[in-house]
Amino acid sequence: MSSAISVQQEVTPKKQQQAGIIKETFPVLEMTCAACAVSVESMLKTVPGVTDAGVNFANQSAWVQHAPEVTPEALQQAVRAIGYDLVITKENQEEIKEAAQRKHYQEIKQRTIWSSLLSLPVVIIGMFFMNMPYGNWIMMALATPVVFFFGRNFFVNAWKQARHGKANMDTLVALSTGIAWLFSTFNTIYPEFWHQRGLHAHVYFEAAAVVIAFISLGKLLEEKAKSNTSSAIKKLIGLQPKTVWKVDTTGNIQEVPIASVKVNDLLLVKPGEKIPVDGKVVSGTSYVDESMITGEPVPVAKEKGMAVFAGTINQKSSFQFEAEKVGTDTLLAQIIKMVQEAQGSKAPVQKLVDKIAGIFVPVVIGIAILTFVAWMVLGGEHAFTHALLTSVTVLVIACPCALGLATPTAIMVGVGKGAENNILIKDAESLELAHKVNAVILDKTGTITAGKPVVTNVLWQEEGADHSIQQAVLYSLEQQSEHPLAAAVVQHLSQQAVQPVALTQFNSITGKGIEGTYANSSYLVGNKQLMTQTGIVITEYFAARAAQWQEEAKTVIYFAGGQQLLAIVAIADQIKETSKEAIAALQRDGIAVHMLTGDNTHTAAAVAAMTGITSFKGEVLPADKAAFVKKLQQSGKVVAMVGDGINDSLALAQADVSIAMGKGSDIAMDVAKMTLITADLNSIPKALKLSRKTVSAIKQNLFWAFIYNVIGIPLAAGVLYPVNGFLLDPMIAGAAMALSSVSVVANSLRLKAARL
Repeated sequence: MSSAISVQQEVTPKKQQQAGIIKETFPVLEMTCAACAVSVESMLKTVPGVTDAGVNFANQSAWVQHAPEVTPEALQQAVRAIGYDLVITKENQEEIKEAAQRKHYQEIKQRTIWSSLLSLPVVIIGMFFMNMPYGNWIMMALATPVVFFFGRNFFVNAWKQARHGKANMDTLVALSTGIAWLFSTFNTIYPEFWHQRGLHAHVYFEAAAVVIAFISLGKLLEEKAKSNTSSAIKKLIGLQPKTVWKVDTTGNIQEVPIASVKVNDLLLVKPGEKIPVDGKVVSGTSYVDESMITGEPVPVAKEKGMAVFAGTINQKSSFQFEAEKVGTDTLLAQIIKMVQEAQGSKAPVQKLVDKIAGIFVPVVIGIAILTFVAWMVLGGEHAFTHALLTSVTVLVIACPCALGLATPTAIMVGVGKGAENNILIKDAESLELAHKVNAVILDKTGTITAGKPVVTNVLWQEEGADHSIQQAVLYSLEQQSEHPLAAAVVQHLSQQAVQPVALTQFNSITGKGIEGTYANSSYLVGNKQLMTQTGIVITEYFAARAAQWQEEAKTVIYFAGGQQLLAIVAIADQIKETSKEAIAALQRDGIAVHMLTGDNTHTAAAVAAMTGITSFKGEVLPADKAAFVKKLQQSGKVVAMVGDGINDSLALAQADVSIAMGKGSDIAMDVAKMTLITADLNSIPKALKLSRKTVSAIKQNLFWAFIYNVIGIPLAAGVLYPVNGFLLDPMIAGAAMALSSVSVVANSLRLKAARL
C-alpha cells in the first residue's frame, strides 16, 4: 500500500459511462414479498426518462438510472401509486429505513402474540368442548379478529400476487383460512342447512386461527433475520467522526462538521481519534491502526508525506495532514458502497419450500375447483352439498401449516445446535447453502493466526548466564517505546517478574528503534539497520538464528549494550493450535482452501507452508479479496469466506457463505451470516456438516408435510365415493393436517441428537 492513489484506484468502481445519465439508490418501504419488488421495479421503469431500474427485496432498496430532468419526487409518486414508498431525502436515509423496519417488525410481533393468544381457546373448544353451549359462537368471535385483523396481511399480499397473475404461500393461507372461516360462519349461523340434509354442521374456526398464528410466527422469524442487514453499514458509517479539528491559515484550530471539510484543508488528529478523511501527513509523526484496511494488528508508522485513510485510528501522537479525498471519494466510503452493492447484487437463494409451494398452491386451488365442478355435474341429488363439502375439505387438508413449519423448525433447531457448538448462525439462507461449499477462503491474521504479536524466542549472547540486569534494562527501554511490538516484549518480560530500572537518558530513533542510558552504559533496541548504522557487529551466532526466524515469518528485534550485541528477540503472530487440523479436515472433504492476507508475501508463504495450504496470496487489499471471491464464483465454485477484520467485510458480503471470527471486528460479524464464537477453526467443518444435516431435515419435513396431502387430497376430493361411498370428513382432514405438523416438529427435534 504505497499511496492513497494506488489504493483508491483498486477500490473505486467505474463511473457511469453514459453521458447525462444519473444513477441513484433509494430505500423502499412497505415491501413484504418478492412480488412487491417486481411491482416497484416495473412502476419505476414506466416513469418517463428512466432508462433502467432494479429493486432488491433482500436489502429493501432500489437503484434507478435516469435522465437529469427526472426528479426524485416523480419516482416517489410512481411508487406510492401502488401502495409502497420511496425515501428520497438524502439525509438520514438509513435511519428512516431502519425505523420503518423496526416498526414493521413490532407490528408482526404484536400480530403473532395476539393471534396465538386468541387461537389457544379456539383450539381447546374445537378439540375438547365441541358440544358446549354457544361454543361455535365463541369460536367465531375469537377466530374472526385472528383471520381478518391479525391475518389481514396474508389477504393483502395474496391480492398483490393475484394482480401479477401469481400465487404463493400467502394465496393458500388466504384461501384456506378465508373459506374455512366463511364455511364455519355459515354453519354457525345457519346449521339447519346441513341438518335438513342429514349432515352435521361442522366448523373449522380452530384450523383457520391456528394457521394464521403459525404462519405469522414464521414471518416474525424471517423479519428478525432481515432487520439486521443494515447494521453492518451503519457501523461502517460510524467509523467516520462527525466533527474534525480544522487548522486555518493563521494556525488557529477549530472543531467543524465533517461535511464542511474540503480538499486541501489542513486537519489535526489527536491520539485515539479516528482519521476523518483520506489525506497526506504534513507535520508530526505517529502510529496509525490501519487494521480496517489491511487486517494486520500492528499499527503503521506515519511521518511527513505518508498517506492516511478515513476510519483508521491514530494511536500515539498528534499530527496534521492535508485532505485529499473527502465525502464519497474516501476509501472508507468506497468500502461502504461496495459492501452495499455486494449485498444487493446477489439474488436471495430460492428456498426449496418456495419452489414446491409455487407448484403446490395453484395445483391445490385447481383441484378444489375441479372437485366442486365434478360434484356439481356428477353428484346427483346432493350435488351442491357434496361439492361444497369436498372442495373445502381439499383446501383444509392442503392447509400449509406443515409446509410453513417445515423450514423454520429445522432452521430453529439447527441454529440452536450451532450455538451449542460455538457457531452463531444469522439466517436460514447461509445454513441451507453451506452444505454446497467447495471452496473456503481464509484470512490469515486473527483467523489462522491468533492476531496478536507475542515473543516466541529470545537468544542471549551467553546462554545460561545471568541476564537479570540486561533484562531489566530491556524491559525499561521497551516500556517507554511507542513501537507496537514493544508491548509484546514488555508482556513477555513482565511474565518473568522482571523489574524496571531508572534510565538516565532515553531517545526514540524514528523508524529504527530506541536508545537509553543506564549506569553510564548506552543501550540500543531496534532493527538490523540501527545495529549496522551504530557499528554493532552481528556475529554469525546471532545472524544464523535471525535468518532462521525470519524464514519462519518472525520479526527480529536486536538488543545491544556497550557496543556489542547482547540478544535478539523473535516476535510473531502465532498460528493457532487447531488451524492445521481444521484445514486438513476441510481438504479431506474435497474442499479447496485458499489463504488471502494483507501481510507481505514472505510471511504468507511461511504460514501457508506450516498449515498445508497450497493456494495463497499476500499484500491483498479489500477489493482484491472480493475480486478473488468473485473469480472463484464465476468458475462455478460455491465460496465460503472466513475473516475477522473490517478489511474482510467486502469479501464476506460477496461470498456465498460468510463466516466471521467472533473475536474480530463488529463489522465483520455484522456482514457475515455465521460467526464463530471460538478461536477454533474446527468449527468451520462442523458448520458445513450442520448445514448438510439441517438441509436433510428440511427435505424430510417437506416429505412429511406433503405425504398427507398426496394421500389425503384425492380422498378429500371423493375418489373412493364411487367405490364404497366414502367421503372424508373435514374434521379428519383437519386432524391429518395437524398430524403432519406434529411429524414435522418431531423430525426437526431429531437434529438435537445429531453429532457434528
